[in-house]
Amino acid sequence: MEDVTATLSKPALKIGPYEVDPPVVLAPMAGITNVAFRQLCAEYGAGIYVCEMITARAVVERHPGTMHMMTFGAHEKPRSMQLYGVDPKTMAEAVRIIVGEGLADHIDSNFGCPVAKVTRKGGGAALPFKRKLFADIVRESAAAAGDVPFTVKFRVGIDDDHLTYLDAGRIAEAEGAAAVSLHARTAAQRYSGQADWTKITALKEAVTTIPVLGNGDIFSAADALRMVSETGCDGVVVGRGCLGRPWLFGELEAAFAGRPLPTPPTLGEVSRVLRRHAELLIQHDGETKALRDLRKHMAWYFMNFPVGAELRRGFAMVSGLPELDDLIGKLDHDAPFPANADGPRGRQGSPGKVTLPHGWLNDPDDDCVPETEDMHSGG
Repeated sequence: MEDVTATLSKPALKIGPYEVDPPVVLAPMAGITNVAFRQLCAEYGAGIYVCEMITARAVVERHPGTMHMMTFGAHEKPRSMQLYGVDPKTMAEAVRIIVGEGLADHIDSNFGCPVAKVTRKGGGAALPFKRKLFADIVRESAAAAGDVPFTVKFRVGIDDDHLTYLDAGRIAEAEGAAAVSLHARTAAQRYSGQADWTKITALKEAVTTIPVLGNGDIFSAADALRMVSETGCDGVVVGRGCLGRPWLFGELEAAFAGRPLPTPPTLGEVSRVLRRHAELLIQHDGETKALRDLRKHMAWYFMNFPVGAELRRGFAMVSGLPELDDLIGKLDHDAPFPANADGPRGRQGSPGKVTLPHGWLNDPDDDCVPETEDMHSGG
């Protein structure tokens, strides 16, 4: 593993009243960043840990599943939530409820989701193309948030022919956002190919009065330091890089402080992290649902470790804590962390045409609200 000990001479990242040190944010990921995973990551290092995407309409209509997803740990500060919506009035009302009832300390907004079921309704990464509608949503939400910081996350654009990020950054800054984050890919790229960090540099040059955070292809502490030094961004947003590797936040904290990185965990230590993850999930969801949810994390935790096919199958089908303990007992606990397990993980997908509402690209200044989003929180 690369030795990273560079110290960055930048002022601390501030999002509203919150000093974020190290300047690291956990990206909301559907089905991943629930209260259990956020707590696990936070046990390794400070930063901001954002919960799964919450649909504004589901907040307004008090959808029970969504209210359960809006659970925060007792020690989570700031409690950070990401909202998704396409209607300025619904978004603002959801923000008023969240702030008025003290449900979160920081609200992020999602204008970066590339998933077809979201973009086909004009949401996520499709929405910033409609500049006036985007401005209306940010203005009304930021006003409703009052002293609670409202931040905005977006992508480079819909595709290479429809780049929206510079306009989106300037609009968000003008309309009261406390910070902006850029995932340096287009919606058409999804999670494939390479993130274009030069776009983060350009956004940092365009947006001068609020923090600019960079997102995309941070799989190690070295990547994070390199992004900050190459782009001048004020902080980093980490998504897929921490899948099966919550200790990445400890490495990031050390790197930003100029300390040597902690020794990577052995397979035995990884299995203890996995066991802790299971316990935290059980507290949130009960054993049956928790162990079912944990299955998708197994391949990430064991990436490139010498775990045989039969054991991998067992972990991927685990249904109870005693069974998990039995499987953990069969691992080679002394196996060292693989040299090649630092790279990309999680969904890559392949690039493709972005699904948009009929006539969406005809007029960027049309501020009509698209078809109402559904109630599905979490992405």
